[in-house]
Amino acid sequence: MKAGWQTKTLGEICEVINGGTPKTGTKEYWGGQHQWITPAEMGKRSSPYVDETERTVTDAGLQNSSARMLPPYSVILSSRAPIGHLVINTEPMATNQGCKGLVPSNQLHNKFLYYYLSSIVDLLNDLGSGATFKELSGGKLKEIGIPFPPLPEQQRIVGILDEAFDGIATAKTNAEQNLQNARALFESHLQSVFTQRGEGWVDRTLDQVCIVERGSSPRPIKKYFTTAPDGVNWIKIGDTEEGGKYVYSTAQKITPEGAKQSRFVKEGDFILTNSMSYGRPYIMKTSGYIHDGWFVLRLNISIDTDYFYYLLSSGFVQAQFAQLASGSVVKNISGDLVKQAILPIPPLAHQHVIVEKLLAISAETQRLESLYQRKLAALDELKKSLLHQAFSGAL
Repeated sequence: MKAGWQTKTLGEICEVINGGTPKTGTKEYWGGQHQWITPAEMGKRSSPYVDETERTVTDAGLQNSSARMLPPYSVILSSRAPIGHLVINTEPMATNQGCKGLVPSNQLHNKFLYYYLSSIVDLLNDLGSGATFKELSGGKLKEIGIPFPPLPEQQRIVGILDEAFDGIATAKTNAEQNLQNARALFESHLQSVFTQRGEGWVDRTLDQVCIVERGSSPRPIKKYFTTAPDGVNWIKIGDTEEGGKYVYSTAQKITPEGAKQSRFVKEGDFILTNSMSYGRPYIMKTSGYIHDGWFVLRLNISIDTDYFYYLLSSGFVQAQFAQLASGSVVKNISGDLVKQAILPIPPLAHQHVIVEKLLAISAETQRLESLYQRKLAALDELKKSLLHQAFSGAL
């Protein structure tokens, strides 16, 4: 440790204050002049500082609960669901019971404490306990050690980290924007393919180009789950990847008896989601059975497989799916309506040309996405490295 530095426990240099929640059904406890924050709200914030909260409490709410007001420039830590969100309040503020307020002594810089806690989130989670969800107790929090240099040294370190993190934040914003631009470029080209048609194009409904059948589930499905050798593939949305194109394998198997009550899909078939995130197409690279949250689409005319995939994925067709979907809680598309989607079909030779161009653009898009994702990962690692240096006395 650097000369002149000490190690203190948080309990020695902070007052740790628990939060609380007034009874939610008592109107006179809510909507008052006192700010009141929760872990969920903390997780939405991009700035370390908070001066206004989504909900407020009254004097009566404070008096009739365990919530306590924290002075300005305390550090608020979410101690459950999840452990590790952090903010600094610039106005007096209370918290719910899922937070701990740390009021630093006059020899501890609040931002130094904030940065230190952000550097040990993994440790904080390891110290949490609980069967349903982890919670970090005030007692354990107070026992955590913190490097404790003199206040001027803390201020110097905070200044270095502030400047470095501002630069990292700008670089991350630029990388994230470039990532979005790369994806938007492909989507824009994909959209233009199906709106700028040429000679020989025809419009066909979905049921004119493929057989459309809905999946089905044996009831109760859990009765038919199996790990036996004769189990068959049971395809769930969890077997797909975000932005993925194929289904290669399944995590779940069902019995042959259950399969008799389900819909079979073979390798080369298309399946289309019809619940939650409806309208997402995938190409089967294995065989199995689908539940009623899927449609199987089996081409019955000569269409390039990749062309059909890109067409279903395009904004042109996805907009139609959105119009055809209905439902107040969870939207889905009926079998009759999904068949009405209009598909622009060029001659087969032109489909091949379109696919070749789209595959080239997709490959370049993926290369750029990978580049910008690596940049984002490197920036996160840089932050971790700077925090490690800061609290080991290397800055």
